[in-house]
Amino acid sequence: MYIDEINNILVPTITEVPVVLDLFAGCGGLSLGFEAAGFETVGFECVEAAVETYNRNLKGRCHATMLEVGSEYPYADIVIGGPPCQPFSVRGSQKGMADARDGFPIFIDAIKRLRPRVFMFENVRNLMYSHKWYLDLILAELRGLGYLVEMKCMNAVDYGVPQNRERLIVVGHKSRYQFPIRENRKVTVGEAIGDTMNTAPEGSRFLTAAQDEYIAKYEKASCCINPRDLYPDRPARTITCRNLAGATSDMQRVRLPDGRRRRITHREAARLQSFPDWFEFVGNETQQFNQIGNAVPPLMAYKIALSIKHTYYAEERSAAEIASLNKMIVGSRLYNIA
Repeated sequence: MYIDEINNILVPTITEVPVVLDLFAGCGGLSLGFEAAGFETVGFECVEAAVETYNRNLKGRCHATMLEVGSEYPYADIVIGGPPCQPFSVRGSQKGMADARDGFPIFIDAIKRLRPRVFMFENVRNLMYSHKWYLDLILAELRGLGYLVEMKCMNAVDYGVPQNRERLIVVGHKSRYQFPIRENRKVTVGEAIGDTMNTAPEGSRFLTAAQDEYIAKYEKASCCINPRDLYPDRPARTITCRNLAGATSDMQRVRLPDGRRRRITHREAARLQSFPDWFEFVGNETQQFNQIGNAVPPLMAYKIALSIKHTYYAEERSAAEIASLNKMIVGSRLYNIA
């Protein structure tokens, strides 16, 4: 079962020597995936509530810091992160690199100075399209540092998450890398929150008649065939801060058997993002929704972490083989000289 999977697999269990540095770590969705794969993590994040959530749930420590070019970090063998995506989101202002929130110069600076064996970042799909020219600059800069760089648009629904959520994943390495294999089975909303979606938990927020009327007009104008409620027999739409925390026409909602509709709870949103039930969020309702909406789904992060783990140790073996070969060559030369 899906719920058993996320509750049992996504548990921090540090078994590996390499340390993972997570930049723009948020509440730790990406780090949780890497800790479940065995890596110790160190996070950096500027939002206090998100930092508290990270430190409450993960083995690693997250530092409350506003990152900038030149920030100091501990050494890490693997660097991961999610540079703020608002400058590139289709719902944002589309300012790209002109937006003060652009985190890519900071991420690239960290790679330049730390020279990790492997790095990985995620961002919105739109970076591949409306801002492709900027993505090309980012990739050229990283390749100029001696890395082989692979990129892929991954949909979380193809990796066991009950949500259609497309994200650009970029991995830099020195030898070879293979993205996780897509899974055929799609997990549904019913499998994730079927135990609560037909109920009215304490504190439920119901849509008013005026909201229902407004949403009906919005859906008619946008030629929406089915109301944009959550359906138990299919995956969810993309979970975002906006459609979780805001009372908008696009809000994530369920329809009860009696016809009433309510906004989903933060625990339901967390399950749809693949956060396990034991994971506690810190802050008020809006802060919790923002942490959930901004996060990388931990189950997808876990599967990416396993693929990066394979690459890391393959590169370690390659480095050892090269060192051994060099020693043989030197020994051979010394023998010939003698």
